[in-house]
Amino acid sequence: MIAINHDPSVHDEARRHTAYTGDLFVDSPTAQSAAFCEFAREMIGDAFAGRDPETAQYDVDVSTYVDILAELKPRFIHHERSRMFVRAMLDERGCDLDRTYLDVPRLRSSTSDGYLTTGIALAWHPHRDTWYSAPQTQLNLWMPVYDLSSGNAMAFHLDYFDRGVPNSSDTYNYYEWNQKYRRSAASQVGGDTRPLPGPTVDIDLTNSLVPVAPVGAVTTFSGHHLHSSVPNTTGCTRFSIDFRTVNLDDIEGGLGAPNVDAHCTGSSIRDFIRASDFAPMPDEIVRRFDDGSEADGELLYSENVADRA
Repeated sequence: MIAINHDPSVHDEARRHTAYTGDLFVDSPTAQSAAFCEFAREMIGDAFAGRDPETAQYDVDVSTYVDILAELKPRFIHHERSRMFVRAMLDERGCDLDRTYLDVPRLRSSTSDGYLTTGIALAWHPHRDTWYSAPQTQLNLWMPVYDLSSGNAMAFHLDYFDRGVPNSSDTYNYYEWNQKYRRSAASQVGGDTRPLPGPTVDIDLTNSLVPVAPVGAVTTFSGHHLHSSVPNTTGCTRFSIDFRTVNLDDIEGGLGAPNVDAHCTGSSIRDFIRASDFAPMPDEIVRRFDDGSEADGELLYSENVADRA
């Protein structure tokens, strides 16, 4: 059974450990999350130069739209205020900033009615982040930047948290992907790029949960959850912010969600930086994730157009 916890009064440690069992957490907007969304709306509004960002897809051609996102998203990712907002949000939640590590926040977009569904505005098929070499201790934090509806949100496929799904993750090495495929996958509309791992069987979507929360509300979930983008037919582009965290105590303690079907190699552990001072992941932690494929490509991806799953 998977529970949805709304504004629970729990310590961060209890939240993390419960999330590893499949529970979801939906927290109401806070001062910092609301301010972060307002900051994002300002950047999005500037990028679309007076157009309504939620309907701008009807005013410009696809190539122009892609150019706008290709400039906007890396500017948001690497803006000093973006990661400062993330740190402030984690502090609000009672996280130990010296033991909590984060990756950079990303601005996502999901256009409506098939306008743009690949590349820099990829509409995600059912997947686990752990198929893409994410640690089993990874937690994802996601929040809408504009009003959300059930038709442009994110779905969790509840039957599969502890049930393996036949998938193509055995073809995926994180370091090879960084080196060979990630730049074009993040920046292009389509193109000849290796697809990210996905299910190799049909997924039963009938038992799916679609949280619809207000702007600035944060949904927290394990990166092991099977989740996907709801096909957007609302007529409005959905913009959202997400980032990931890991906790060193949990890594050192061997905790995390169960690995039921991830067969990828490499690890994204080097992407995470310490919340207190943005220092890199300690070498002794990184070594826990080494599997012999470290010479296969690019260990740490830093290209400005990065927009991974």
